[in-house]
Amino acid sequence: MQFDVFTLLPEVFPPYLESSILSRARQRGLIDVRIHNIRDYAHDKHHVTDDTPYGGGGGMVMKPEPVFEAVESVLGLAAPHPQPPVVPVILLTPQGRVFTQRVAEEFSRHEHIALLCGRYEGVDERIREHLVTDEISIGDYVLTGGELPALMIIDAVSRLIPGVLGDPTGAEDDSHSMGLLEYPHYTRPPEFRGWKVPDILLSGDHAKIDKWRREQAITRTFKKRPDMLEKAELSDADKKFIKGLKSDSQL
Repeated sequence: MQFDVFTLLPEVFPPYLESSILSRARQRGLIDVRIHNIRDYAHDKHHVTDDTPYGGGGGMVMKPEPVFEAVESVLGLAAPHPQPPVVPVILLTPQGRVFTQRVAEEFSRHEHIALLCGRYEGVDERIREHLVTDEISIGDYVLTGGELPALMIIDAVSRLIPGVLGDPTGAEDDSHSMGLLEYPHYTRPPEFRGWKVPDILLSGDHAKIDKWRREQAITRTFKKRPDMLEKAELSDADKKFIKGLKSDSQL
C-alpha cells in the first residue's frame, strides 16, 4: 500500500517510519511511504506557504497554490480536475470525522491514499472544497499540525495489511477491532512479587482460555467503555454474561 504525505515538516516522519514494524514493512515492500515537502511547490523567493486571513483575525492560513500544485503533481492530476481524484486525499483537521478502527479498516482497503497535514489556523477553504475528498480528526482537541495524526493513520492502517504483523491474526484481537477492549495479557515469570498469572492461562485448555479471554474483554469494556457494548457484535452467551455483570454492579 502506498501513502503519499504532504507536509511542511518532512523531518518529523523518518524517526518513526524507520523504526520497528513500519520499518520492516517498508523494507519488505508491504507499504511505501513517500513524504512531500509542500514548500518545494512554492515558487516565490522565500517559498512562502502561508498568508494572513482575509477579513482579519489571528494566525496564518495555508495558501492554496502550493498545496494544489504539490498534490496534483504527485498524484498526476490535470488542473483543473472537476471530478474527485481516484486516490483519496485526506485532510488532517480537527473538523474531520473522528478516526476509529473502522475508519482504519476502510482506508486499508485502498491501494493508495494521500494525507494532507494542515498547519497554522488551517487551510484555505478552496483546498477543502475542491481538492480533498475526506477530512479526518483524531479526537476533540487541537494539535499544532497534522503530522502526528498522519503518522497515527499510517501506523493503524499498516497493521491491517497482510504480512505487516508477525502474527497473521495479530490485529484481529486488538482493542476496538472486535468491538471490545482487549483482554489482559501475561508472560513469564508465572509469579512476580506474589502476583500470579491466572491458572486458566497455564492450563493448556484452549477452549476454556478462549472463553476466559472473551469474558475478560467484555468485563474490561463494561467497566471502562460501556458505550462500546451498544455497537459490539454479541452472542447470546455474551449478553447473558453482561446481564450478570450488571446485576453484580448493582449489589
